Amino acid sequence: MKWRFPGRVRPADAITVFFVSLFALLTLIYYDSTASAGRVLATYVSLLSAQVLLTRYSPERGFMKFIHDLAFPVTAVFLVFDTMTELVPGVNPRDIDFMLIRADYWLLGGYPTVWLERVVNPLLTEVLQLAYTSYYFLPVILGIALKMKNRYKEFDDSLTYIVLCFYLSYVGYVLFPALGPRYTMNHLQSVPLEGAFVFEKVYGILNSIEGIKRDAFPSGHTAVTLVVLHLAYRYEKRLFYIYLPVTALLLFATVYCRYHYVVDVLGGVALYVLTMTAGGRLLGAFRKAA
Repeated sequence: MKWRFPGRVRPADAITVFFVSLFALLTLIYYDSTASAGRVLATYVSLLSAQVLLTRYSPERGFMKFIHDLAFPVTAVFLVFDTMTELVPGVNPRDIDFMLIRADYWLLGGYPTVWLERVVNPLLTEVLQLAYTSYYFLPVILGIALKMKNRYKEFDDSLTYIVLCFYLSYVGYVLFPALGPRYTMNHLQSVPLEGAFVFEKVYGILNSIEGIKRDAFPSGHTAVTLVVLHLAYRYEKRLFYIYLPVTALLLFATVYCRYHYVVDVLGGVALYVLTMTAGGRLLGAFRKAA
């Protein structure tokens, strides 16, 4: 296997180092109030070490190239998200669900998840839960499609935007911790969500993976999916036309499946705009420096 010392640091690598370092610093500052702070800090240190090594000895091809380009970014995003269970309440223990509920009521004159009970049915629930779950696969499929066509610049740019959006959403969770309506408004729901085929199993798997996190605002599902849709339109039009209806269903599912308030979705749209703006400027700065 051939290795080389890189002439530049990829923007996505720099983003990972910056945000993981930020979360590590927050863990140190709030060490006493953060549950399992040692484990959380060890996760960040391990990710930083792995990222620095992969950046310094950037492989040109083979298995380690796959690790650097796809496996590690996905793993880092997932592991950092997992630490939000402890970090968010450790840094900011005051949930803002009551503010989001009031905002929804002010905007719509009612509670969206309760209002949507009139259209709940098992088949629709099944379709929307699957659409919601597609969030975990849409970025990966886009990345693989670009890789298979050897569109390396487009892949690196897409990775930059997507990784930036994920980490910015985590910062949002720290600043605006909220559980979401499936926990805070369950006592108001009179119609349970029941699927026709695999809804209960998928719902259970997601709950076991995500756990109880203050990750409602802004809606990362909304922001990341819109970023991926934008990138598909820019770089892979055939995927865009496949992603478009899936995205529409996913956005509706965030509220229908009681994961998010409507204002969470609006916050996700704002995060998408911020990501595309900041990501474009970051890429421009890196290219100018190179």
